[in-house]
Amino acid sequence: MDRMSLKALQVSVSRLRSTALLLLIALLAAAVTAPAARADAEKIIAMGDLHGDYDAFVALMTEAGLIDAKGHWSGKQATYVQLGDVVDRGPKSRDIVLALMRLQKEASKAGGKVIVLIGNHEAMNMTNDLRYVPPAEFQNYVTRTSEAAREQVFQGNKAKLEAEYKAENPQITDAEIKAKFMEKYPLGYVEQRLAWAPNGEIGRWILSNPVAVIVGDSLFVHGGISVKYDVDSLQQLNDMVHAALSTATTDDDAILQDEVGPLWYRGFAEDNETTEKDIGDVLKAYSVKRMVIAHTPNLAGIKVLDQGRVIRIDTGITASYGGTRSFLSIEGPKIYAHDNGKITELTSAESPP
Repeated sequence: MDRMSLKALQVSVSRLRSTALLLLIALLAAAVTAPAARADAEKIIAMGDLHGDYDAFVALMTEAGLIDAKGHWSGKQATYVQLGDVVDRGPKSRDIVLALMRLQKEASKAGGKVIVLIGNHEAMNMTNDLRYVPPAEFQNYVTRTSEAAREQVFQGNKAKLEAEYKAENPQITDAEIKAKFMEKYPLGYVEQRLAWAPNGEIGRWILSNPVAVIVGDSLFVHGGISVKYDVDSLQQLNDMVHAALSTATTDDDAILQDEVGPLWYRGFAEDNETTEKDIGDVLKAYSVKRMVIAHTPNLAGIKVLDQGRVIRIDTGITASYGGTRSFLSIEGPKIYAHDNGKITELTSAESPP
């Protein structure tokens, strides 16, 4: 069994008679209203891929003046845009997700905004692609009923597991089969899968967030919007991604997997003649001055491309990359790169050293 299907997992766990686990499943977070495709703001803070580094997230949010010493919103009317990929690689993805969910509500009450975009790693988690989920991350989902939940899943799939393992090794014992299962599906796996299902606590929240948004005169998107996905409106693009994610399956031809789709596109991450015209066409179509992208890390810091029409802000923030802790700030006509505490004003054709 290469990977237990989400559907089979949900069916197996649904049979569990543990009141506590059933309550966990039932207490889904209320969906957060997705922000408008276009918004205005006097001050914008944008941050790239965090990949499970909660400590870096807290440090940067504090430096940007968006949270106080207790982690609560202190950004007043500022708009914070997180460009996706808060999860995977690092061990504290769930901590960042829960903090962002809370900060969205706190910022809204203060007149500010927290906009969290969907990245390819959020899509991967929703479509059962867990290649980059570290074992330590599953521990963040463990509850007192996790043992019972995993045992229930094992018992519900026991016959199938025995058939598969014995087809490979007729001498394998029942105890060895169970040990392999327990190793492959650690404690917390069941709860993590339920949370990331389309109707789960985190899955519902992901579906409430956009894949791209315009704030002021900047278009923010995780990978980039190629000419292929230069559709009639950002709302249409967001709807396409939401529809694909709602099925919780993968499709090589779907927008979620397309290498020129908004979650994966890297065409604007470097200056080249081929994309120079494309970026101009896309910016003109959406009536914006620049596109702010993440996804493709530049470990040295924030990078400006194509005479200021593209800004790359994925700087390998997570400790697993060992890059630069960075965020972008836009204050009226002024744009600044904050790289490891160093502030550089960006001009139309200049990037920080």
